[in-house]
Amino acid sequence: MTTYTKIDSPVGELLLVGEGTTLTSLSLPGQRNAPVVGADWRRDDGAFGEAARQLSAYFTGRLPRFDLSLAPAGTGFQQRVWRALDEIPYGTTTTYGELAARLGVPRSEIRAVGAAIGANPLLIVRPCHRVVGADGSMRGYAGGVEKKVRLLTLEGALQPMLG
Repeated sequence: MTTYTKIDSPVGELLLVGEGTTLTSLSLPGQRNAPVVGADWRRDDGAFGEAARQLSAYFTGRLPRFDLSLAPAGTGFQQRVWRALDEIPYGTTTTYGELAARLGVPRSEIRAVGAAIGANPLLIVRPCHRVVGADGSMRGYAGGVEKKVRLLTLEGALQPMLG
């Protein structure tokens, strides 16, 4: 049985989806390819209480790393890339090229790494927002570049914009 809940956050209402208490998706409003609540899904605001607690701590700067039961659906290659995202420390960024090199993926296949990152179904929890262009540019965030900037600013990886 697919269960879901919605929680408020500084980047908008988050949709948490899973099986029991295991999280399979976390999406942001306006996200590309975000799941849509199915007619056969059951809302259970208690199922993801631990995820909600950890997300709240993250958004207040008190949780640099999530410890949740996760079961995202994806290919073996996607799973490998997503696990590598977990190793990018809070408050830092890496580039697509650096991540590809860490995974042993040839430079000619960096786009495949980017595509796997773009297919990450667990935004925020699996920190794909910490991957930036080689020139430091903000690009390729399914939740929107403005949300990527907000998350990196929250983590201290970017300086707040004045004005």
